[in-house]
Amino acid sequence: MREARELLDAPVQGRESTLKRLIIEIMVKSDRQSQLSRRAGVSQGLVSAAIADLAKEGVVEVDAPGSGRARGKVRLSPMRGVAVGIDLGFNHISVAARPVDHPHDRIAARTESPGANVGLRRLLPEVLRLVREAVEETGQDIADVVSAGLAVPRMVDPRTGRFATPVLPPWEADDQPANELAVELGVPVVMDNDANLGALAEQTYTSEDAVEHVVYVKASTGVGIGIVVGANLVRGQRGMAGEIGHLTIDPDGEMCLCGGRGCLDTLVGAESLLAKVKQSQRGTARDVPTTLAALVLRARNGDAVCTRVLNDAGRVLGFALAQLCNLINPHRIVLGGELAEARSMVLDSCRQELTRFALSGAVAPTADFELRTSTLSPYAEAQGALILGLRSRSSN
Repeated sequence: MREARELLDAPVQGRESTLKRLIIEIMVKSDRQSQLSRRAGVSQGLVSAAIADLAKEGVVEVDAPGSGRARGKVRLSPMRGVAVGIDLGFNHISVAARPVDHPHDRIAARTESPGANVGLRRLLPEVLRLVREAVEETGQDIADVVSAGLAVPRMVDPRTGRFATPVLPPWEADDQPANELAVELGVPVVMDNDANLGALAEQTYTSEDAVEHVVYVKASTGVGIGIVVGANLVRGQRGMAGEIGHLTIDPDGEMCLCGGRGCLDTLVGAESLLAKVKQSQRGTARDVPTTLAALVLRARNGDAVCTRVLNDAGRVLGFALAQLCNLINPHRIVLGGELAEARSMVLDSCRQELTRFALSGAVAPTADFELRTSTLSPYAEAQGALILGLRSRSSN
């Protein structure tokens, strides 16, 4: 069986670099040649010629043209090698592992608590254990890992691959989780913001045809968004694009970790929502939820206070997203993270405020606008990290 590592490690230039880029895109997702052309940034004529050459070499196989979703799709021939994506949330670790020749939706996944809040030193052994378990579930072992990406909460400077300043908790200024994981895994590990990678996964994996403007909202401990335009993530000069959690909603509101007042995070972040429930129970001996997941569960079971807290969170989030819609006019907004588990309890009120505050031409159903929850949850960020890790190998 061919080794993916041989293809990815080989130095290339000129036309060979185009072939390598196409191979990586096929590893990311088997697809029609027209979509591979778009994702790889290569003309359809070059893609057609390259695919013909790769098929002759036995690297790829092309499904016969015809009807159905699989018509004319290009996929890898059987090949050994595993791609890994890791999501280090505030309160969880999630890992997705997939053999590079398998369909994109056939992942081996692991998730566990706690997360980055316990500190990097304590977290790393647990991350490596989960990676090993997920990889072994695929029938391969840790030596077969050929790429790895890492999703983290907080801003990542695209110029350096390190945390952008100001470095906010739970991270320290000298933390370099990608470098430390690379040493243990034996492959380069690339890092980006978790919302960015959720957006990347949604845009790549949830549509057969291209959706040019996608916004992914990661709403859990805090709120961040990832923006994809075409095949490109919008990161900003220093990785601070999409920090909607630090958009000022109430100038006289509570202090935020960033040093601002009344940031969106202080209104719809997990701690804020839990505090609202606790405040409503003052003077009673009733237990209150201590996690956002528990709050959502109580709302699902009919708790009036928890339901109202989630409805209100949807309204505040909708107001903030309306400003975004007026600025960049996205085709699709996808809600992910723990808050997305509330579904209609957040989405309905969010949609109402979008309709109220955004331009009607930006969010009306007739404008082909879509607001929905993530279909990749709870592994959207890990799958985006997997994509990032694979694509980083094109520059090797």
